[in-house]
Amino acid sequence: MNWPMIPPAPDTPPCGPPVPVDGGWVVTRHADVVAVLTDPRYVVPVAPGGPPGTLAWLRGTVSRFSAPDRHPGRRALGVAALHDLDPDELRDAAAALTTRTLDRLAAERTSDRGEAAGRVEVMGALARRVPLEVLAARLGLADPAAAVPAVTAVAAAYPPGADPAAVAHADRAVAALLAMSPPAPAEAAANRIGLLVQAADATAGLIGAAVRHGLAAPAALGTADLLAEVLRLDPPVRATRRVATGATRLAGREIGPDATLLLRFDAANRDPAVHPDPDRFHPGGPDQADHAGRPAGAGRDGHLALARRPVRALTFGAGPRGCPGERHALALAAGVVEVLRARCRPAGTPVRYAPHPTLRVPTSLEVTFR
Repeated sequence: MNWPMIPPAPDTPPCGPPVPVDGGWVVTRHADVVAVLTDPRYVVPVAPGGPPGTLAWLRGTVSRFSAPDRHPGRRALGVAALHDLDPDELRDAAAALTTRTLDRLAAERTSDRGEAAGRVEVMGALARRVPLEVLAARLGLADPAAAVPAVTAVAAAYPPGADPAAVAHADRAVAALLAMSPPAPAEAAANRIGLLVQAADATAGLIGAAVRHGLAAPAALGTADLLAEVLRLDPPVRATRRVATGATRLAGREIGPDATLLLRFDAANRDPAVHPDPDRFHPGGPDQADHAGRPAGAGRDGHLALARRPVRALTFGAGPRGCPGERHALALAAGVVEVLRARCRPAGTPVRYAPHPTLRVPTSLEVTFR
């Protein structure tokens, strides 16, 4: 099949050597991004912390913003929370909740001829709700449905520089999430909530990209392949930052102490040195197949969208700080996307995005019932 070209999102830089920008560096080539992610001399910006039960406390306690000496132990808490969660069950639960939601919306919009009519706004009705509600339930939160808006409020203020009103809203949301959470030591509770916050925008953006680019794709295209390619070509997480702990050298460039490096996943995922014909949607390539020829992480029937081995897309990171919930996020996204592919078609309306320095998540994406 002649698969389509998917152009880069606006402001995606081209691949090339590291470029100095505003006193730091922008890193775009696949090999250079991997080198930084796997080199202990480059660290994440550490969050300072704050009063217990606040957003600042959460940021200062989760593994994502922890210093190198604190990161392994805190990451282990998140890994432990995910350990007993079966990705297959997460996918099935997400599919079931998506089905129930579409059934309700279809019943509300049934025409006089008995046909489901009208549009479904995917992001609000499904992408931002279903994965979080399913994951919150499996992580033991007492009210998974109420956890969804709380997690969304925290995610909105999670990056540095949020406005005071958003931070105050997030403070209240953190307190609410702690009240819903099962009893646990403070670090364990924070890193459980951190899993939900990390899943919020990234999983919603992955679902949005898969629906935008794959809803009209042939049914023979497995959801595993679809998700793998949209992660590469339209990643929900476009970039991440690292800070040099001392003078280093990267791809022939001298990196000074304390320099900030912006690692552009969106550019590295299109590096022609790794991905020939990098702008073409090319599912099921050799980097996305296991030794039996199935999509990476696919089940015995070849359709299960779980990544059990690395692919060349860098969207989930690499090295010791790679996303610990990759399989779980892909499973949740797969459950939603598989139902939408079976029951809906594109609405043909514009897909809108809110401006953000590192994320690409649709704010509005409509489909119609088949």
